[in-house]
Amino acid sequence: MAVRRVVPNVRSSNVRESRDFYELLGLQEVMNHGWIMTMGSPTSPTAQVSFTAGDKTAPVTPDMSVEVEDVDAAWEAMRESGAEIVLPLRDEEWGVRRFFVRDPDGRVVNVLGHR
Repeated sequence: MAVRRVVPNVRSSNVRESRDFYELLGLQEVMNHGWIMTMGSPTSPTAQVSFTAGDKTAPVTPDMSVEVEDVDAAWEAMRESGAEIVLPLRDEEWGVRRFFVRDPDGRVVNVLGHR
């Protein structure tokens, strides 16, 4: 299973203030949907962090995101393992295919691939 990046999802009461603060550390906004904004290093594109006021498209907000090369294979591996699926595999309008799964310690992981 090839992993492209792992991104922590940090809850923020004010996404705009979080952006302004982390820009001071050299991070740049790379995506913004209003309810979730991702910042990344301009020199290391996989060094990213997402700030979220809550996932507006799912019943829970994931603790982290793992972008994989083959999201369908990851989906099958998680289903076959008996892991708790929190959000079934689906295509999102913003160009990702994703599902949520709960890890053994209760964290919700957003597993995704770009289409």
